[in-house]
Amino acid sequence: MTKRTRQALALLSALLLPASAAGCSTAGDRTPARLGPTAAGTAPAAKGFTLVASGDVLPHTSVIQRAAADAGGDGHDFRPMFSGVKPVISAADLALCHMETIYGEDDGPFSGYPAFVSPPTVADALKDTGYDGCSTASNHTLDDGAEGIERTLDRFDKVGLGHAGSARTAAEAARTTLYAAGSAKVAHLAYTYDTNGYPMPDGRPWAVGLMRQDKIIADARAARKAGADVVLVSLHWGTEWQTEPDGTQLSLGKALTASHSGGRPDIDMILGTHAHVPQAYEKVNGTWIVYGMGDQVAGEMFNHSGARDMRGNYGSIGRFTFAPPAAPGQRWQVVKAEFVPQMMDLSLGRVVNLPAALAADPGDEEYESADEAVTEAVLSRGAAKDGLKRAR
Repeated sequence: MTKRTRQALALLSALLLPASAAGCSTAGDRTPARLGPTAAGTAPAAKGFTLVASGDVLPHTSVIQRAAADAGGDGHDFRPMFSGVKPVISAADLALCHMETIYGEDDGPFSGYPAFVSPPTVADALKDTGYDGCSTASNHTLDDGAEGIERTLDRFDKVGLGHAGSARTAAEAARTTLYAAGSAKVAHLAYTYDTNGYPMPDGRPWAVGLMRQDKIIADARAARKAGADVVLVSLHWGTEWQTEPDGTQLSLGKALTASHSGGRPDIDMILGTHAHVPQAYEKVNGTWIVYGMGDQVAGEMFNHSGARDMRGNYGSIGRFTFAPPAAPGQRWQVVKAEFVPQMMDLSLGRVVNLPAALAADPGDEEYESADEAVTEAVLSRGAAKDGLKRAR
C-alpha cells in the first residue's frame, strides 16, 4: 500500500466506527444532570453512560518531530495524530487517557527517552480528541521534578482536562477527581509502581500517587463518601514487554476487586498501563480489570534485548457501558464490554483505529497483523466468556 493510500485511509477512519453515537454527549457537553425533582414531583430516571479508556501517551523525540511537521513550523500540533480515534473517544460520555510524560515550557526544550519532557500542546490535542481527563501517575512523572508536574497540571487546567495521580499541593493530592457521566458521579484515582528512582520533591511526599494496596482502598472509600457512584482506578504497573500479567498485577488486582464496604465493592474497574504491549482484560470478583492497554502514542520501540518490537506501537481502547443499579445500595453494572484495537502507524505519524481501517481496506497486512496481535492479547485470559467483544 502506498503512503498516499494510507493517508486517505487515516482520513476515512475518522468517519467510521463512531461508537454508540446516538444519545451520547460530546466531549464538550458533560455537565451534571439535574438530579432534583421534576415539575411533576418525581425524580428523573437514572441514566447510564459509556466509558472509554486508552493507553500510554509517550511522545518520543520522533513523535515530537512529527507534531512539529504537522504544525507547519509553528510549534507542535498533535491533533492530527489522534484524528483516527477521535470518533471513538468523542462519542463516549466519559473518556480517560494516560499521560505518561510531563510537559516543558511552551518553547522547550523538549526531550524523549530516557527523561521525557513533552510539548504542552499534547494536552490541547487530547482535549480536542474528546478526552475528559487523564491519569498522570507514571514512572516518568518526576522526570523534571516538581516543576514538571506543575507545568503539566497547569496546562491540563488551562485546556479543561481533569487529572488524577499527581498534585501540586497537599490539598490537591487529597481531593477526589470526580466526573459527571449520565446520572452518575464517577471518581478517578491513579497510582504508579515507582518513579524510576527519583525521590519525591522536598516537602512534597504527596506529589505522585504510589501503588499501595491500603492507600488505594482508603482512597476508594473516601471517594464513595465524596459521593462517587462509580470508582475507577488507574494503575501504572506490570512488567515491560510481557503480555501476561505478572504476579503483582494478579495478586493486587484480586485483592482490590475483593475489597467491599457498605454492601458493594470499593472499586468498580481497574485500568492498567506501563507494559508497552497490550495485555489481557479479565473479570475478577465480578469486576473488570484491564491489565494493560499498551501504548497509544509512541515512537519506534525496542524491547529489552534491543530488538525492534512492533508490539510497542500496539494498543487497545476499552469501551464499557454502565447501567444504573437495579436497587438502592447496589453497584452500577457494566452491561456491555468492548475493546477497539489500535496501532501507532509510524509511517503516517497517526494512531490508527484498526477496525475502521480494515473495514476500508481488508487487505492491509500490517494492520491485519496488528489487529490479530491485540485481539489475541486482550482475550488471552478468557474475557470472551464474560462478554468482552472486539468492536466492529
